[in-house]
Amino acid sequence: MKTRIGVLTAGRDCAGINSAIQWITYSALDKDLVPVRGMMFEVIGILDGWKGLIEVKPEKKESLKRWTVSLDSNLVRTWDRSGGTRLGTSVINPFDPKKDQAGLIIENMKKLGLEALVVIGGIDNLGAAYKLFREGVKVVGIPKTIDKDLSETDYTLGFDSAVNWITEDIDRIRVTAGSHSRVFVVETMGRKAGWLALEGGEASGAAVTLIPEHDFVMERVAELLVKRKKEGKRYSIVLVAEGAKPRGMHEVLERRGQDGFGRVYLGGIGGFIAENLEKHTNLEVRYVALRHLQRGGSPTAYDRRMGRKYGIAAVDMIANEDFGRMVSLKQGEITTVPMKKALDQLSLVDVEKFYNTMYYRSKDQIL
Repeated sequence: MKTRIGVLTAGRDCAGINSAIQWITYSALDKDLVPVRGMMFEVIGILDGWKGLIEVKPEKKESLKRWTVSLDSNLVRTWDRSGGTRLGTSVINPFDPKKDQAGLIIENMKKLGLEALVVIGGIDNLGAAYKLFREGVKVVGIPKTIDKDLSETDYTLGFDSAVNWITEDIDRIRVTAGSHSRVFVVETMGRKAGWLALEGGEASGAAVTLIPEHDFVMERVAELLVKRKKEGKRYSIVLVAEGAKPRGMHEVLERRGQDGFGRVYLGGIGGFIAENLEKHTNLEVRYVALRHLQRGGSPTAYDRRMGRKYGIAAVDMIANEDFGRMVSLKQGEITTVPMKKALDQLSLVDVEKFYNTMYYRSKDQIL
């Protein structure tokens, strides 16, 4: 008899997810591993994240077709080279206080015959997965977020691809920046974590990098850029994380309210900086927010490899009944960690180790 497992992607999309789904499927259906694991698997993809498990009517064929898909090796054969998520996703909180739907998810899982669930998500959705685990659902987690803010793992799917896109986009921007002798303020995602901006700044050679973990002084940013201009630098790139803020101020917010997990939408700090630089200096400044460009495109080789490693590990976790845990990369090795521990705190940039607070850039020297 086969053990039926479900797979869903929840929250925002990123590169590397499809590789994980592909290798969950390949590994689960690998007949050579049956003697080792002592079980056979069937893999069901849940469409559009938690929404699929909420909306599906298991007793109706049309609903099953709309919200689920049987995954096999032939279907997922080329998925690893695609960005985003082929299963679709949604930003829904199953434990939303206004409409708690966890009970319906558990009921529908039973009706679908799902004995275990693989959740590919970031801190919010792995948090929801952990709550379901506490209510008796057999869950394992795979970390994915371009923000790389999940603790207890050195890597989250999507980060490397996002840094690559930031680098490529800035390569394009520097062409027009150099042509017109301008300063370009480029805004990245990242929420409370500055990893995208910091490593994107390293890769692209940004003149100034501003991160949420250290409040910046606007006058100092202007001073650094004016100094570069006087030294004959034709242009400058200022890379700023969406959660960065000037000293004594709050984060800049978009006017879109909150998502299903009660989180505000950050965005616009780049425009604020550009406006202030033009107002208080003689520099010509432009502002570009990369936003969802960072999520798109094909995954890098690293994200494809990590999707493979995480996907295989997730199936092994189910076979070993290692539930309530998350796949993790630690010191170059694949392991598992308790979800609760991974969710207890965010993984943020250690300013003392990695950030030069005087020149607003990476601390690259060994001192």
